[in-house]
Amino acid sequence: MERRLTAIVDSDVVGYSRLMGEDEGGTLARLKACRREVVDPAIEEFHGRIIKLMGDGALVEFASIVDAVQCAAAIQRKMAGRDQGVSETRRIQFRIGVNLGDIIVEGDDIYGDGVNIAARLQGLAQPGGICISGTAFDHAVHKADVGFSALGEQHLKNIADPVRVYRVLLDPSQAGKVVTAGRRPGRRAMILATVAALLITAVAIVFTWQGAFAPQRLSVAVLPFINLSGDPDQDYFTDGITDNLITDLAKLSDLDVIARNSVFAYKGKARVLPEIGRDLGVRFVIEGSAQRTGEKIRVNAQLIDAASGDHLWANRFDRAAGSVFTLQDEMSRQIAEALGLQLTQSETEQLARPPTANLEAYDYYLRAEQAARTGRRSRMLEALALFDKAEALDPGFADAFAADARATAYVWRSAYDDVLQSALARKRAYDKASRALALDPDLSSPYAVLAVMQVVDRRYEQAIATAQQAVSLGSADAEAQMAVAYVQLFAGNHAEAAVAVETALRYDPNLSAVDRLTAGLVFYLLRDNTKAFDNFERARDGSPGNGDFATPLALAYVGAGRIDDARAVVADGLRLFPRSDCLAGWRLSFGHFRNERDLASILDALREAGLPEWPFGFKGDERDRLNGDEIASIVVGKLLRGKTEPSGSPALMQIEPDGKAAFRSMTQMMTERVFVKRDMLCEQSENAFGQADCGPVYRRTEPPGETGYTYANSSKVFHFSPTE
Repeated sequence: MERRLTAIVDSDVVGYSRLMGEDEGGTLARLKACRREVVDPAIEEFHGRIIKLMGDGALVEFASIVDAVQCAAAIQRKMAGRDQGVSETRRIQFRIGVNLGDIIVEGDDIYGDGVNIAARLQGLAQPGGICISGTAFDHAVHKADVGFSALGEQHLKNIADPVRVYRVLLDPSQAGKVVTAGRRPGRRAMILATVAALLITAVAIVFTWQGAFAPQRLSVAVLPFINLSGDPDQDYFTDGITDNLITDLAKLSDLDVIARNSVFAYKGKARVLPEIGRDLGVRFVIEGSAQRTGEKIRVNAQLIDAASGDHLWANRFDRAAGSVFTLQDEMSRQIAEALGLQLTQSETEQLARPPTANLEAYDYYLRAEQAARTGRRSRMLEALALFDKAEALDPGFADAFAADARATAYVWRSAYDDVLQSALARKRAYDKASRALALDPDLSSPYAVLAVMQVVDRRYEQAIATAQQAVSLGSADAEAQMAVAYVQLFAGNHAEAAVAVETALRYDPNLSAVDRLTAGLVFYLLRDNTKAFDNFERARDGSPGNGDFATPLALAYVGAGRIDDARAVVADGLRLFPRSDCLAGWRLSFGHFRNERDLASILDALREAGLPEWPFGFKGDERDRLNGDEIASIVVGKLLRGKTEPSGSPALMQIEPDGKAAFRSMTQMMTERVFVKRDMLCEQSENAFGQADCGPVYRRTEPPGETGYTYANSSKVFHFSPTE
């Protein structure tokens, strides 16, 4: 069976049966003329392949989604000018749906959800209009000569997950526009809206008590289970019970489950369920405890209505330690039943499928997850070693490989080079994510990891497609949604990134600091300073010991015109984190923006807020700056002896004639390649995503009578003198 990703166009004649009933011969003749004069030439021009023609429609495949959208637009524009002498009721009009999706190929025909979604989108289109999916939009936006109006997520018949839908704007004046709000209503519409509002207010008073009858999706938060073993070292096992219950319930299509990050904010704290329900936006909470003693496990759990405090279900499970997966399956099923959910055969099978048959591997996996979730350098190396042990014991443990990929990508993104150097972390993350997908293609997490890495590698279109694949496998997965946000942010699609952030917040109201930083940058570039400020502030407060999350708040202050506040934030950052706070560091860490103006906007704002160009506030005198030839003459083939800021500790840099080099200080030892680029000295190593870290060299005049130089880049200020 062959599968492939392709662009699909599905078209249909509006009111075909009625037209044929009124004038069969005339309708058929006009339809044949439309196909001959409009449809077929457009398909040929944009390199489409007709899969099948039905009496009232067509299914066409394209290798390029941009070609597919251009073809659909060309057809609808030409059709708008046809049949002008025919009454409107007898005029032929098409509805068209366009999708980019996975298909199954059998002979000359194609099948699958990719085709079905295109057909459903066609049904949503207006007569003479086009609707496209979010996956198609992500690739066609700003590339086709049309505009788009976002219709939000739509539930399509027989399609499991909601689909983002966009209406194509065919007016040439709207080309390139992405509209997220409707048109301003006219006077008549405003009068009707006012009347409607009054009616709604009156009706609301009568029907408030009937709110329980309004159809709403079920939502639940699984609060961290309490460890009753008396041994704090067993926390990892109790946390694993909570994690797996969240994972299992999130597999159920009719239930929204709050992400781990948000619920674990309540670990060890007093719990007021009505407040938790309001804060997390859920109706139900699950509480419980776990106790592991020797070879026995006891788990207590209860399902509670957050507002009323009523217990809908409670049970105690006593099992042998080896039956932990059976216990988790039973608990998930009983909770689903208490919520009134009817599980599909697929969902039942997923709940019953254990992640591994090797309990020792599972134990290492839980310990690794506990260490990795801290995000601390000191625990990340431990986590990677524990994942290695789990994977060695069970090479088919897909969840372990997926979690390993996530943890390794975090090390890579955080530039924890003392844990694992950038190039090695990059390779490991790619390898682990690929292995996880080979074992279980339905996991969303590895796609989220790969998407982030691809966009850093500047493979923007591939990253967008990969991130959308993550969402298609886990639309309620906050990690997948934030992968879309990150990818779209750096690809320059800020409105789409904002939609993904808002969706992620529905499932994870307490996003991690790194995700809050992403969200803050999205809203800053959209000039929404209120949301930018909120997210930057939460990022800072969520990681108080990390300078990477302190300075960004200055961006929101600059955006709001509060320059003094911005400078105060930067001054605090420089006092607490003098090494990490500099424009050169931002330029290196965020150098993968597709649109240079996005990075320029950020750097300009930080410069206005007082952030220095180089670490420790170093600033050289341009009169003493060396040009490229001068730099090469004093460093290539030389041993550079000196000291580094701010401690003045000794350091050496040995540069061979071929550029191979080594740098050693009291805290760092690395091999690298050194070269001169224009008037900059550049170091390229396994660190900093493998990017070249470049900076100027200045002739030093202090102390008097000593010949010396100073080299600065994003990570160091090195005062040196060369020797042969």
